Amino acid sequence: MEKNNIAILGSTGSIGTQALDVAREFPDKFEISVLTASNNADTLIQQALEFNPKLVVIVSEVAYTKVKDALAHTSIKVLSGEEALVEAVQLEEIDVVLNAIVGSAGLRPTVKAITCGKDIALANKETLVVSGELIMRLVKQHNVKMLPVDSEHSAIFQCLVGEPSPIEKIYLTASGGPFRGWSREQLANVGKAQALKHPNWSMGAKITIDSASLMNKGLEVIEAKWLFELDINQIDVIVHPQSIVHSIVQFEDGSMKAQMGLPDMKLPIQYALTYPQRYKNTFKRFDFMDYGNLTFEKPDLNTFRNLQLAFDALAEGGNRCCVLNAANEIAVAAFLEDKVSFLGMSNILEETLCHIKNTNNLSLDDYIAYDKESRIVARDLINKIKQIN
Repeated sequence: MEKNNIAILGSTGSIGTQALDVAREFPDKFEISVLTASNNADTLIQQALEFNPKLVVIVSEVAYTKVKDALAHTSIKVLSGEEALVEAVQLEEIDVVLNAIVGSAGLRPTVKAITCGKDIALANKETLVVSGELIMRLVKQHNVKMLPVDSEHSAIFQCLVGEPSPIEKIYLTASGGPFRGWSREQLANVGKAQALKHPNWSMGAKITIDSASLMNKGLEVIEAKWLFELDINQIDVIVHPQSIVHSIVQFEDGSMKAQMGLPDMKLPIQYALTYPQRYKNTFKRFDFMDYGNLTFEKPDLNTFRNLQLAFDALAEGGNRCCVLNAANEIAVAAFLEDKVSFLGMSNILEETLCHIKNTNNLSLDDYIAYDKESRIVARDLINKIKQIN
């Protein structure tokens, strides 16, 4: 079997490192052609020396010399800067681009990869949150595959394989995060150390905070709308604390399919990289006897307002989801720096949305401009909080 050539954008993060675990599991099936990182030079160097890609990109220009010098004795090409990400996905031999970059920085490389005819394994949900309509139009236009890596969207995708019947509804499952069942009063003084303790998943800081606030689920609702061509009333969220049922599809005859397994991102990563095949691996298996009860409950949209804000932004359309995502990235970063409270993040999102007028029929440049403007507004709002305090 000919090897699949993979470019991993964000190879030093949680998804990227687990993708390389999958590559180690199947050395005869994958060739790692490109590895990129934002600023984690040491890990990128180790990965490059192990997998010997054709190209590595370190976005941080400060770290460029360190990476270049460490790989000088190899044939690996080293580039730096954000434009290098766009250049990297254009390599002719690449079959699949696994985009595991955190945040809207993953948008432009995804667009370029699609227009170059590369299949996309998408872990960067912000790509579809910011400009889902545009992205999916390009996917159809260039006849490429958009393969979801998020466990919930992978679950929906797997449930649909071989199904000619239309979707009636999907249920995205949420663990509820570390604060499931908490009141607004209890959340008023929580800090980042508490918010970073996810009960089931091991993830990067940004996505872990998003999970604690249920914003991650809100972003997934938006992503699901575009991936599966759904109306907003076809998407529901249910809290499932055990994280075993990864999501559910309900068909028009009332029948339902669920995809289940242990909370292990290597499984959806593997499926995206090997689709439509399934290959035997050595990963741990689920045992029903370890889980006496699988429970489900409604999310608390009044306490965890970010999820409701995501539904509202999706319903309004236009630039709303782009603005919401940009403001959230700034708010999360501020929370991690103790500049805004946990509940205060939602206030930043709401106020940023109020400051920026909604418009429709947007180009890629329009989305990028609104993303930039939203960040400026959100930062200004946070700075005003600091001045008051």
